[in-house]
Amino acid sequence: MKKDTRKAREAPFAYAGLDRLIHEHARLSVLTSLITNHQGLTFNELKEQCALTDGNLSRHLQVLEEAGLITVFKGTERNRPLTVCRVSSLGRKRYIEYLTVLERVVVDAAAAVSGESAGGLGAKEART
Repeated sequence: MKKDTRKAREAPFAYAGLDRLIHEHARLSVLTSLITNHQGLTFNELKEQCALTDGNLSRHLQVLEEAGLITVFKGTERNRPLTVCRVSSLGRKRYIEYLTVLERVVVDAAAAVSGESAGGLGAKEART
């Protein structure tokens, strides 16, 4: 049986507001860490908080920076390279929008589960 690829292309994600750029686990971790640290975090602090490798974190930071969600400041401290990352105003806005949609997902899922539970009990009671 052939899969319906047209349907998959039309609805690649059940909740369009769940921004794929943010929804990716590592980038969500990075943004959440930065949102809760207004002064920003160093590369090493982010690496530790998000449990990412240097290369993995570098790539995710690049994606987030290119999208304008974070700013990356490179400098030196005590003659050593220092990278500090901060969430941008656009990043903060998009993160809040993402959480709003995620909240809707949770509410919808809870409603579906409670509806199934109620329906399941009703069907069971009908049989007895």
